[in-house]
Amino acid sequence: MARRITTDEGRAALAAVADAEAPARTDLATAVRYLLQLLAEKAPGHTVEVRVPPFGAVQVIEGPRHTRGTPPNVVETDAATWIALATGAEGWPDAAAAGRILASGTRADISDLLPLRP
Repeated sequence: MARRITTDEGRAALAAVADAEAPARTDLATAVRYLLQLLAEKAPGHTVEVRVPPFGAVQVIEGPRHTRGTPPNVVETDAATWIALATGAEGWPDAAAAGRILASGTRADISDLLPLRP
């Protein structure tokens, strides 16, 4: 992520997404990137890649660094699910059981890091 999203910007985007039936793409993108930024701050590292296409991805959790090809530990989900998980509106087990989280690798369960409570 190139530019750091401030707390005020992040909270404003989260509020806009929560209040809108169909949120603006810019609000959705900012909310997703802000929550990914908080996750990276909470669990710095390079062992697990968390992807929320098309808005962003971060590598988190200490351990071996991955630099080429598909990482061995990947979590991928859509924007709405990521926001729900990161804010505590939905739990990891429910989203995973519904097939809204694609998690591969032995360290891909990041449920102990969620919610982020921005």
